Order: sequence, then C-alpha cells, then structure tokens
Amino acid sequence: MNIQVLLSDKVNQALIAAGAPADCEAQVRQSAKAQFGNYQVNGVMSAAKKLGMPPRQLAEKVLQLLELGDIASKVEIAGPGFINIFLNSVWLAGQIDLVLNAPELGVTAVEPQTIVIDYSAPNVAKEMHVGHLRSTIIGDAAARTLEFLGHNVIRANHVGDWGTQFGMLIAYLEKMQNENASDMGLSDLEQFYRQAKKYYDEDSEFAARARAYVVKLQGGDPYCQKMWRKLVDITMAQNQLTYNRLNVTLTEGDVMGESLYNAMLPGIVADLKAKGLAVESEGAIVVFLDEYQNKDGEPMGVIIQKKDGGYLYTTTDLACAKYRYETLGANRVLYYTDSRQHQHLMQVWAIVRKAGYVPESVSLEHHLFGMMLGKDGKPFKTRAGGTVKLSDLLDEAIERAGKLIAGKNPHMPAKEITQLARVVGIGAMKYSDLSKSRTTDYIFDWNNMLAFEGNTAPYMQYAYTRIVSVFKRAGIDESSLTLPLVMSEEHEIALATRLLQFEEALTAVAREGTPHIMCSYLYELAGLFSSFYEHCQILNGDSEAVRQSRLKLALLTSRTLKTGLDTLGIETVERM
Repeated sequence: MNIQVLLSDKVNQALIAAGAPADCEAQVRQSAKAQFGNYQVNGVMSAAKKLGMPPRQLAEKVLQLLELGDIASKVEIAGPGFINIFLNSVWLAGQIDLVLNAPELGVTAVEPQTIVIDYSAPNVAKEMHVGHLRSTIIGDAAARTLEFLGHNVIRANHVGDWGTQFGMLIAYLEKMQNENASDMGLSDLEQFYRQAKKYYDEDSEFAARARAYVVKLQGGDPYCQKMWRKLVDITMAQNQLTYNRLNVTLTEGDVMGESLYNAMLPGIVADLKAKGLAVESEGAIVVFLDEYQNKDGEPMGVIIQKKDGGYLYTTTDLACAKYRYETLGANRVLYYTDSRQHQHLMQVWAIVRKAGYVPESVSLEHHLFGMMLGKDGKPFKTRAGGTVKLSDLLDEAIERAGKLIAGKNPHMPAKEITQLARVVGIGAMKYSDLSKSRTTDYIFDWNNMLAFEGNTAPYMQYAYTRIVSVFKRAGIDESSLTLPLVMSEEHEIALATRLLQFEEALTAVAREGTPHIMCSYLYELAGLFSSFYEHCQILNGDSEAVRQSRLKLALLTSRTLKTGLDTLGIETVERM
C-alpha cells in the first residue's frame, strides 16, 4: 500500500482532465502539519504556469474532477493553489485490515530490476577497520530494502585482491611456510602485512624475489596463483566472521575482487584506442575528458595504462562497469564508497558512456557517504592515534551493552545477557550510523548510541518488546482478532496513518539509498505508538470491537517495527 502513489495517480488524472499537459506531475507529498491534512498536492502551480492561468482557478477545476471515492474525508484548496487531502478514518481502518492479512505488510509488487550493489570492499591481507563500516552497513541496508521490495539484488564485494603488493605478500607467505610459522603470522593480518613490508624495504634479495613474483602472478604462474589464492581465502574467511557478527548479508559468494576483471584490461585499452577515445601521451595511454579541465583550462587526462604497461584503478573500474552491464545484466548499479571517490567514479562513467559500454538506460549511481568522526571532530582513531579495527569496535559495543543490560536486569541469567548484549550492542552501533544522513560526517558517541531514549536502536528494540509483552501478558492469539477495525480517537487515526506510510519510507530508501529515512520513520512510528498506548486503553477498551481494533493496531505496529529494523540489518528480541 503506497498512499502517495495512489493519490498521485488520481490527482494526475484530474490535472490532465482539467487541461494540464500530460507530463505535469501532481507532486503529492506528506503534509508537514496536521492542519494541512495528511497529504498536500504541490504540482498545481507549475501546471498552471504552463497553461497561463491562475493556480487557484486550476486547483478549483482539479477539485471538481478529482475522484477519490471514500479515500478522503475532506479536500480543500489552500494558499495560492495547494490542495490538502484529509484521509477518511473509515477507509484507513479498512486498509489496516487489508495490510494485516496481506503478505509482506501489503507492500506493492514491483517490476523487478537487476540491481548490482558495490559495497564493503576490504583489502586482502589487511583487517577490516572502522573505515569499512559505513560502506558495509549502508550498502547492506540498501540491498535488504531492494530485495524486500522484490528486486533481483546482486551484492558485489569489490575486494582489493590484486596489485604489485601481492609479490611482496607471496614472498613473505613463502618465507613463513619455509620457517613453519604460517599460522602465527596469518592470525594477525595487520602484523603479517607490516612484516612483509619490513622485509621488502630492508632485504634486497627478498625485494627482488617479490618483484619477480608480481610478474609471475600476473602471467598466471600456478605456484604464485596458489599462494595468492591462499592469502585471499584466509582474509575473506576472517572478514566473513566480521560480517556474521555485524548481521550483514554478504557471503564469500559475493566476492568480486579486482582480479576478476584482470583479463579484460588489455582489451579495454585496445578498444578505447581503436575508438579514438584513448591516445598515447608521454608513453602512457590516456583518455582526455573535455568535461574535466585542469588549472590551465585544458581537458583533463585520465591515465588507463602506465608507460611501464601497468594498469590503474580506473582501468579496473571501466572493466567493472562493463562487466556489470554485459555479464550481470544490471539495470541499475549502486556504488557505496566515500565522498573522496566521487570525481574518480564520474570520470570512469564518462568514459564508459562515451565508449558505449553501458547505455544511458542503465543507472550508475554513486551513493557517497561522509566520515565517522571522534568527539574531537577528527577521523575516529584509537587513543594511540592508530586505526580502529572493526572487530575491536564490535567487541566494545557488546561489552558496553552487556554492562548496561546487567545493570538494568540484575537477576537476568548470564546466558540471556550475553545474547541481548550482542543484539543491542551491534544494533546500537549500526543504527547510530544508519540514522544519520549518509552524505554527512557524524560524531561517534557510545553514550548516545546506547541510550534507551531518543532515536536509537535500544529505544526501537524496546518499543518492539513492549508491544510483544502486551500480547504475552494477555495471552492473546493473533488469529482471535476477527472483528473489523474501527477507529474514532485521534491517536488511533494518527498511528494508523503512519503505519500505512511504511511503503513510502521503503520506496524512498530504495530510490535514494538513504537508510536514515527508514530510521526516522520507525522512530516517529514508535513515538506515535507510545502516545496511543498512553491515551487509548488497549486491553480494556469500551467494547470488544474497540479492544480488537486497538490490538490490531498494536500488532501491525510490532510487525512494521520488526520488518523496518530488519531492512536495516538490526535484530529484535522478545524481551529486554
């Protein structure tokens, strides 16, 4: 049920019948204030301008032709030509009943698209750190949301598994195996990488062997390929443990590393040269883009092959976009990388479009995000100034949540505290990030994220358990709620209206890749339920019809909270 779409269709029909051009849009939006109704039509002014008539005159004509049936209790013109729509409480009640009995909360079936989502992207032989958190959890929320709506989602974990550093890593892995120390070194990937770099910098014989291994690896040498594969597998097995703890849907089957596109690179360079898009410049192969200019006002050159024959990230990303369209059949490709990658991606996509690798009908979208900052407003670091490992951050989230829960529930069994600590701690950390607009930087603050008040995961999780406890306490079976829903109280109507706007929140997240919209929706929903709970007797209603109606509203609220949190990758519990 998408009320916004339903009303938009009906208002558009009335606009066209009133003489507006067929390409005019109703621009139906949720009203910001109750006195303006539930929805506001903002498109009359622009349509009237095209027709050369006063907006209010067109609005009056639209009102005469608008057929809303029993959807609205009142429709009025406001200001210069806005139209306010007040929903009918009887219609709302009927829709709540329909949604309760429909699969997937009555969400409208979409025409499925194949959507490739590029997110997380850790590097081989390096542990995941806080810099990977936003890409991983925002990308995963987008993947979950699009999948829930019915799209074919392909998760693409663009792992950094190729490049000159692998000669060094292979040489060091070989050295460790010869010294029977492989288990020790690979238990800490960061230490492994640092030691390999140390040998590379200090031991000329080791460095020569490492450089030779780069050439062999890129030439397909079986021994080097085997050692490289071992490094990749060990790293991704360790990363998978982090994904599982984070409740992220990525699996080892979603890994599409840089190496996947290696065989495509020579062909792409040759093709771009043949098409006249790439030329030789100072020994390198370069694509000059008129859209981007240097400080002298000249077209900027984007190197796709170095003078030594090596390829760059740009070349890989060209192949990547081509592969996602041609091989994966993408209708839409979403990239979740930080804002510093924006110009790079725009240049890559400019080349991709010019070369005809991806048609304009396929959407290429950079869903960029800001940085996670410490309380000092600087990039989040350890106290010693080092990079914070993601696994350490998860440990701390669980530990802090455990202490908080134990303090509030001194008699709770230790096993239950452990389980709750994981769900609440991880949920709090994720929600704190997801509830902020992804395009901005945000301050990481343990105290705020673990609070049981405000727009936090613990508050949302508690709101869900509170409703579950109503049904448990009363021993009510959902199947016993058979009477049609009736509403008369303003708190019932406000809650019902917001419940029916769930699909609108989902659609906005799917369109813009902005999970904070879902967080805001759920927070407002929880607040409306709290007011409803306070002002409307649920179990002791004036009649059986009222009691069942209020239980139905509570039931749909619990389902909506649980489903909404699930699209964010946040778990719920039955008791807190």
